[in-house]
This record gives sequence, structure tokens and C-alpha cells, in this order.
Amino acid sequence: MKVLWVEDHARAGELLAAAAAAASRKRYGIDLVIATSLMDAERKLRLERFDLVVVDLMLPDSTDEDATVTRIANMGKFRVAVVSASEKRNDVVASLTRAGVDCAPQAVGKEDLPLADFVRRPELFRDFIHGLMPAPGTQPAARAASR
Repeated sequence: MKVLWVEDHARAGELLAAAAAAASRKRYGIDLVIATSLMDAERKLRLERFDLVVVDLMLPDSTDEDATVTRIANMGKFRVAVVSASEKRNDVVASLTRAGVDCAPQAVGKEDLPLADFVRRPELFRDFIHGLMPAPGTQPAARAASR
């Protein structure tokens, strides 16, 4: 599974990269790409295809959290997940869902992520990433809405 994680906090990005490397060594099939800004994410989305895009709503080059995720969601067909410390994260997910975006139904508080545990126990990272995707046999919201 190819994952773009949009995260501007350098230490979090380092831990995510280490977790992805550990998951790769276990052959869990997660190819993680880190983007550090909205412009970086847009550039990577134009060049590569992703199955999942994990978005931090508070980025250095975007002060409007709704615009951040809307710009990303409009760049292709992939699942969007919100992992952010923003107080608006649940409202943003509700708005995306109402708009028919293929979005993980629950926002995740970045402060609750066990990043160091993801590095030590790559199966936790794998399970977290897979937990953001739709359950097998279910249709993503965007496809279900178009029927």
C-alpha cells in the first residue's frame, strides 16, 4: 500500500520514516512517502499514485484547515485520513464525509499517536495504517455516494 503522510513536524517525520523502514523489513507492504508542507504534498500527488493520504491540518504553508484538506482531497482517488492536533479535526472529517470524500470516519489526535511504539513494534504501525482504510468488502464513501 502506498501512503503519503503530510507532516511538518521534523521529529514526527523521522519516527514515521523509521516505523515505515521497520515495517518494510517485516515485509508488511507499506510504502511511506513523507511530505512536509501542502505544496510538497501537491507536488508528490501530481507525480505518484497513493492509496492513502494522511493529513496534518496545521501546515506551515496553509492556515485554513478546511482548504488544506480540500486541496489534497481534490487531487486524486485515494483514501484521506486526518491525523492532527487541530481542535477542528473532527469537524473537518464530518465535512469531508458529507461532501462524499473517501475519508476515514474518525480523525486521530496526533498527540495520541504512539510514534516511538510504531518504530519498536512495526505491526502496530501496519495495523494503524490498515485501520485507516475501509473494511474489506465495503465501498468507500465517494463511490457509494455516486451510485
